Amino acid sequence: MSGEARWYVVHTYSGYENKVASNLMTTVENRNLQDMILEVKVPTETVTEIKPPTAAEVKRLGDEAKSKTVEVERKLFPGYVFVKMIYTDETWYVVRNIRGCTGFVGPSSEPVPLTEAEVYRMGVETRVVEVSYKVGDMVRVIDGPLEDFVGVVDELNVEKNYVRVLVSMFGRETPVELELNQAELLTD
Repeated sequence: MSGEARWYVVHTYSGYENKVASNLMTTVENRNLQDMILEVKVPTETVTEIKPPTAAEVKRLGDEAKSKTVEVERKLFPGYVFVKMIYTDETWYVVRNIRGCTGFVGPSSEPVPLTEAEVYRMGVETRVVEVSYKVGDMVRVIDGPLEDFVGVVDELNVEKNYVRVLVSMFGRETPVELELNQAELLTD
């Protein structure tokens, strides 16, 4: 085994994302490549849509026809599948020859792995950050241009990986947004 597993992006025919992901995982199991191709993802989000009543419902029910709320799952990146794998000639061949796959994203279809920052920003993988502080606590900024500043936690959002801290600058409190790991609880 050479190298570490990285995330790569595979281009597919539109609408074939789930089929490509499913076929790829089946092929990985059949060829016993679970240690080389670790994960296959089609990132999605759940969206609530409000659908107005159809013309037939309005005609039949009149003023009593109501809009419906429906939860729909949408692909974040239509036409793309994310694959976490160790890049070798064999894994390239397996992925590239899945029906519906048109190739890897990169120059001349040469796979280029995503950076860690891209992986987290695109929502392919999520980090779990445990924080030891809560709203109202005093924290010290431990990274970035405001390093060593002290402030009070004003807002905390673990899902979006940010904390808003009120820092005293130029004689007034200024809100500063930081990543969760850029602040630590101030201990006496």
